[in-house]
Amino acid sequence: MTATTDGGGAITDGADPRHDSTAAPAAPAAGPSGEDTGLLKEAQEATDRAVRELLDRQDPDGWWKGDLQTNVTMDAEDLLLRQFLGIRDEATTRAAALFIRGEQQPDGTWATFHGGPPELSATIEAYVALRLAGDPPDAPHMARASAWIRDQGGIAFARVFTRIWLALFGWWSWDHLPELPPELVFLPPWVPLNIYDFGCWARQTIVPLTVVSALRPVRPAPFALDELHTDARDPHPAKPLAPVASWDGVFQRMDKALHRYRRIAPRRLRKAAMAAAGRWIVERQENDGCWGGIQPPAVYSVIALHLLGYDLGHPVMRAGLESLDRFAVWREDGARMVEACQSPVWDTCLAAIALADAGLRPDHPALVKAADWMLGEEVRRSGDWAVRRPGLAPGGWAFEFHNDTYPDIDDTAEVVLALRRIRHPEPARVEAAIARGTSWTLGMQSKDGAWAAFDADNTSPLPNRLPFCDFGEVIDPPSADVTAHVVEMLAAEGRAADPRALRGIAWLLAEQEPEGSWFGRWGTNYVYGTGSVVPALTAAGISPRHPAVRRAVGWLESVQNADGGWGEDQRSYKDRSWAGKGASTPSQTAWALMALLAAGEREGEAVRRGIAHLVETQRADGTWDEPHFTGTGFPWDFSINYHLYRQVFPLTALGRYLYGEPFGPAAAA
Repeated sequence: MTATTDGGGAITDGADPRHDSTAAPAAPAAGPSGEDTGLLKEAQEATDRAVRELLDRQDPDGWWKGDLQTNVTMDAEDLLLRQFLGIRDEATTRAAALFIRGEQQPDGTWATFHGGPPELSATIEAYVALRLAGDPPDAPHMARASAWIRDQGGIAFARVFTRIWLALFGWWSWDHLPELPPELVFLPPWVPLNIYDFGCWARQTIVPLTVVSALRPVRPAPFALDELHTDARDPHPAKPLAPVASWDGVFQRMDKALHRYRRIAPRRLRKAAMAAAGRWIVERQENDGCWGGIQPPAVYSVIALHLLGYDLGHPVMRAGLESLDRFAVWREDGARMVEACQSPVWDTCLAAIALADAGLRPDHPALVKAADWMLGEEVRRSGDWAVRRPGLAPGGWAFEFHNDTYPDIDDTAEVVLALRRIRHPEPARVEAAIARGTSWTLGMQSKDGAWAAFDADNTSPLPNRLPFCDFGEVIDPPSADVTAHVVEMLAAEGRAADPRALRGIAWLLAEQEPEGSWFGRWGTNYVYGTGSVVPALTAAGISPRHPAVRRAVGWLESVQNADGGWGEDQRSYKDRSWAGKGASTPSQTAWALMALLAAGEREGEAVRRGIAHLVETQRADGTWDEPHFTGTGFPWDFSINYHLYRQVFPLTALGRYLYGEPFGPAAAA
């Protein structure tokens, strides 16, 4: 007996969800028509150029990594950290300020993604960083920024994280920040709001911040920030509480109670809690000195440990600070950009998939070297994920160079798909790694049949309600894009009929939006979700004529731009009317094409125009330009421009146009 969904999406016993009695059999793939032979030739030439360019980018050790660009808060907070620790130097400050100034918009503000609207917290943090760099407040670019900040309500309306940074220097009062007691670390996993109720990225940030919140340090401020308040005499204007019967009202009053508890907290208990938090932080430091391969948790961990008595020469601190230096990208003009994270495993598996799908032979030295490197990055020890899956054997891959504590399901699925395309001289080694990764991934399935990124069943609604948590998504629920990549991986492993794969397929079918798209959690947005799900469904045996696939095709065709490409702005996360709308980008055009090609639309007009767009916008050196942010950290709150996306995804789409689907869609029954 297999599992499928009923009309409401619930799992039921019954027919295989890959089959639909109303769907016609899939037509065999056909070659290009006569009128498209010219396009075929141009696509082949573009593919060859892109292959050469991508091969040239490979590191001698076998990996690829593009810059991971976010927003200037990374750079501002890096300078504030150095100021707090007393290690800020002129060269770093000058280079960071050069980058921050270069990102300022004509109205004096800063956005969090290319072409986006001004953002208050980013503008405040950038302004303060430039003050540290010596820019006078009456300089025109600074005066424009401070005037806009005041118009938005000033510092009082900034997010909690921004006000925490300001509190470190006395520019904001700790009394006017949400309380975050370190005693949280003692809550067992079954108690609501324990640290494992938070997504791993939030957990790694919150634990060190409990120490900071408890100790409330203040370093001497190098200057005043009166110009960032609407009224410097009243910098903390009172805000009305939400109704007591609302969730916001409940948690606001809980925060007031925690402020009172702070005054009476047993000293021994608090000291023990801070010591436990310190141990928790140190135990999760990676071999390269970082924490989770992510810059923000590393920054707060360094501050917390320093407050707990770790001097800057301590091996833990020294390694942590050295790891932060490795997040810096120095540009040719002398500017210094700080990456929030680094993505070598993700970039490498996507590059390998792109090259293999573009016709590179499976035993090509570049692919073998990439496979060797990926095999060496396999995570073989347990991590925080085991709190909810204590009996599960480890396996899989993380996103970064070093992050054994937090392997993720998305990377694991894509690494397996990449390894399956490569003919390695040690096949037994590959098979063993794939078996471990597949077993771990299956074990990380959430109870609803889908997969999240880092944890299983990390879906409590309570963490997002906390007054502290206004910085983006703090839980890790299942998503369509991750689930799709897992289903595609299972299909490649010949396990599309596995009951767990069938539950994932049923979940995907139930999650489709009414107009035919899927929400994209880790890429922008509905184009990414749809571009992930359709290839997975057809690889797993869903017919290209299935109604869900046809709705997806219809939606993609309806949002194609006049220039033949596809694009979607980050604003679609806040405003559904932006779904599928935005300037054409290489990566989003490729995602749409990957879905259409998987749906059997190779001869369709939408595919022809999309391929022509990629050919026409490619540069002579085989690259594409993509200033727009098409990656997602937190929907709307934290956007990412993966600089390698503009290369790997167009190459993948071109390769599949030329050579067909990598494993071939399974025949519909």
